[in-house]
This record gives sequence, structure tokens and C-alpha cells, in this order.
Amino acid sequence: MTEPAADAVNAFWNEAKRRIHLEEMSVYVGPSPLAAVPPPAWSFGGTPEQADELLDLVLAGTKTATAGALWDYEAEDSPLPEAGQLGIVLDGAGNPRALLATTDVRVVPFDEVDAEHARLEGEGDRTLAHWREVHERFFTEHAAHGRGFSPDMPVVLERFKVVFPQR
Repeated sequence: MTEPAADAVNAFWNEAKRRIHLEEMSVYVGPSPLAAVPPPAWSFGGTPEQADELLDLVLAGTKTATAGALWDYEAEDSPLPEAGQLGIVLDGAGNPRALLATTDVRVVPFDEVDAEHARLEGEGDRTLAHWREVHERFFTEHAAHGRGFSPDMPVVLERFKVVFPQR
């Protein structure tokens, strides 16, 4: 996927801060309370097309949750998301499009993800059967680790809200 342009991310971050009056709040971005530093910028999915499709669901209010393989976080030495954390979501071309705030995080085995989480992810027909089919394929094709897929693999379930959308 396309890397985000630092200038575009900074401009988006400055606009978001101004629009939501972030300067007046105590916000922690990383280990320090520096609202001057943009939060991490990333995109959904494994391809530019998936990034755009999933972002459209987020902007429409249909997608309010996501999932990632815990093994990928470990393989990439990435910290798990935490409630209250901000993130800038990019489209498939690497343009910043939304500021999200994580509202809840939990880790469960793949085969224990529930229908409510599948519905909140907003994809396809929003059923658990669809979620499992799509995510098993995704976790197999886009794995950053070498463990393969397992029904009991730990999955990081994240809920979020859109704090600032770029229209």
C-alpha cells in the first residue's frame, strides 16, 4: 500500500485538532502528551481496494470495529491498541481521511469472536459466518507471522468511533 505523505498527515492532524478543539484537551499520543505529534496513520485491509472499501464503511457509520491477529502484532513488534488511543485512517492511495478513537479492546480466540463483533465490523451481510470466512482468508493471505491460521489463534478485537472525518 502507499505510504502516507508526512505533509498530508500533518495537515490533516492540524485540521482535526482545530475542528474538534483538541488543543484544549489533555491528549496522550504515544508515551507523552504531545498534541503536536500526529497519532499513527494506517489503513484497513491488505490492499488499496480493501482500504477504500472499509474506509467507506467507516465513514458511513456502518463499520465501528475491526480485528487483527495478535500474532501479527507480535511479529511486527507493534503495541496493541488501547482505549482512548487516536489513529489516522488512510484511504488506499495513502491520503488521511478520518481520525478515530479506540473505545474498547479485547483479545479472544478466533473461534470465540461473537456475532455482535461481526455485525459491528459492518462487512458483507454482517453475519458471523461471513466474518469468519473473510477473516480466515485475510489472516491466511496477509499474515506477518509464520504460524499459519488456527481456529484458536488470538484475535485483537477493537471498537472505535470516528472523531473527525475528512469529507
